[in-house]
Amino acid sequence: MKRSEVNQIIEGAKAFLADHRFHLPPWAYWSLSDWKKNKDSVAEVMDNMLGWDITDFGSGDFYKRGLFLFTLRNGKYNVDKKPYAEKIMIVEENQETPMHFHWAKMEDIINRGGGNLVIELYNTTSDDLLDETTPIRLKTDGVERVAEPGGKVILQPGESICLEQGVYHRFYGEPGKGKVLVGEVSTVNDDTADNRFHETIGRFPQIIEDEEPIHLLVSDYVKFIG
Repeated sequence: MKRSEVNQIIEGAKAFLADHRFHLPPWAYWSLSDWKKNKDSVAEVMDNMLGWDITDFGSGDFYKRGLFLFTLRNGKYNVDKKPYAEKIMIVEENQETPMHFHWAKMEDIINRGGGNLVIELYNTTSDDLLDETTPIRLKTDGVERVAEPGGKVILQPGESICLEQGVYHRFYGEPGKGKVLVGEVSTVNDDTADNRFHETIGRFPQIIEDEEPIHLLVSDYVKFIG
């Protein structure tokens, strides 16, 4: 992805979040010089990968297959005491986050506003493939329900789904309903080691630096700050 595209996505996300009165922490708006000036006081932010996170999953087409995320809080296994994480995401109509599951993370996905979020589900076989035979037992807002393999759960604003470890899922905004503000509340999140994608894809994009970053991505911290 080009840095200019990343910057444009961030600016659009800031406007969408403002429309929904969702506020980010002050350091979300820091410049590179701000980060360097405050480097010694933000170890948790950098080490636990809090902040802006934009990916096209290696597709080259962010709006077809991609995701905007901002990690608000997160712990780190065997390092600190925080056992939970929280993200805010923006999902466009028909913008796919590919089929994947997590070995360690259990999460609630919440439709915080905007359009409808479509989630497709499968159980996992013993060799980490799609289980196309057994139904998925799940809960939406604490209510038990069952979905068939590959079945769709549609979350309207205010609704949520609990995804346990080992449940394959992909999601996208329902066509014709508008982009979706999506929350995630989970156990500790480790995007470097706890994502099992059904396809071989890239989680963090290679950035072509065609202009200066307006805000750093979580994948920029080592590169720009060290």
